[in-house]
Amino acid sequence: MFLGIDIGTSSSKGVLVAPDGTVVATAVREHPTATPRPGWFEHDALDVWWADFVAIVAELARPDVAAVGVSGIGPCVLPCAEDGTPLRPAILYGVDTRATAEIAAQNARYGAGAIMERCGSPLTSQAVGPKLEWLREHEPEVWAGTRRLFMAHSWLVHRLTGAYVLDHHSASQCTPLYDTRTHEWITDWDVAPGLELPELAWSGDVAGTVTRAASELTGLPAGIPVVAGTIDAWAEALSVGVGSPGDVMLMYGTTMFIVEVLAERATSPKLWGTAGVAPGTYNLAAGMATSGAITAWLRDLTGASFGDLTTEAAAAGVGAEGLLMLPYFAGERTPLFDPDARGTVIGLTLRHGRGHLYRAALEATAFGVRHNLEAMREAGGKGGRLVAVGGGTRGGLWTRIVSDVLRQEQELPAHTVGAAFGDAKLAAGAVGVSCAGWNPVTSVVRPDPEAAEEYERLYRLYRELYQATSHIAHALA
Repeated sequence: MFLGIDIGTSSSKGVLVAPDGTVVATAVREHPTATPRPGWFEHDALDVWWADFVAIVAELARPDVAAVGVSGIGPCVLPCAEDGTPLRPAILYGVDTRATAEIAAQNARYGAGAIMERCGSPLTSQAVGPKLEWLREHEPEVWAGTRRLFMAHSWLVHRLTGAYVLDHHSASQCTPLYDTRTHEWITDWDVAPGLELPELAWSGDVAGTVTRAASELTGLPAGIPVVAGTIDAWAEALSVGVGSPGDVMLMYGTTMFIVEVLAERATSPKLWGTAGVAPGTYNLAAGMATSGAITAWLRDLTGASFGDLTTEAAAAGVGAEGLLMLPYFAGERTPLFDPDARGTVIGLTLRHGRGHLYRAALEATAFGVRHNLEAMREAGGKGGRLVAVGGGTRGGLWTRIVSDVLRQEQELPAHTVGAAFGDAKLAAGAVGVSCAGWNPVTSVVRPDPEAAEEYERLYRLYRELYQATSHIAHALA
């Protein structure tokens, strides 16, 4: 059996998979995310990451577990002592915006253009380098003791094996510390003085084996291999077979995340350009700040169930009888990188109800997906094969609207277990097991030509709406 465990923002998930890809068992543990100040998002590594991991292993592990894969939220900053002891809670990925001043300082110091050329991505709240500088400036006593840098998955690998390893993909999100052209750490920019950076490996490489001490703490068999792992969205892409150049994952969740696999490196100031999970591949990635978060907000606001809202939204028809929404309820990440963007609804009349608003929200996120895919194509992406995953694929309406807006098919796989399934695939591959038939496509969402034509007009208005109202949103923000 192969064990995969993923550490998420609000929950951790595990899956036990047989050699033929059959899901034998799953487990979930919810956990809190600390927000000690506005714009700060943190996890206690021991109380969240390790406690979840141990609990899931206790529920799923069996004597015949042959290998382990892990993934997690990222890029994160967990400063540790030489022995891997955390010195403070982990600073989370792009939702944590504390390092705004340090982003500006590093752009000025190294040059925004030079950072883009070497690292593949612009400096944003997603980047690790500015958060390390924030740590040096604001918590010098923590920095003084910091010898090692971990993310959720790499820290778990360390706890299990003793290895100090980070996969190339996660390293490529440590802007401006990693050069995506050479696949090496950058040594001539002194971004993290005195910090020993981890050894680099590919996500499917064996980082080490479970030590006897880790076996006693977790119940995992001693001596079994543990792979290097990666960041959760990329493990989720692996879970649904998005691994060949031109493949694109559309992840329908609280936020919408998009990953395209490339054969050659590409960069864009509107996107994240990264190293791939496998050798010889690269990625363009995009992330909307909200998508399913808006539908949950509308559910809570109206008191209606998702089922009722979906039924009413379907009846509202294309364009929700004249409504148009901007989905920037938490600012926007790609392709705008505008934290002060705000949600907008235009066209409201007294006849509009909750179903119309719900339909407008689904259409708004579909327009956001198209905006991001257009940015990917401008940067050199092909966007040939779209695979839809995540909780938002259930029910059918949302995926149908996205296909209509994109004028493109989406494949739906058999399993949408998530990143943990991708972790199990990495673990199986590391010991020579073929995963070719693990997650077959079971259905295809095809666009409706008439709806697609109407969405062409609405998409043009959507693009105009941000330009016309952004100065107002910024003033209000």
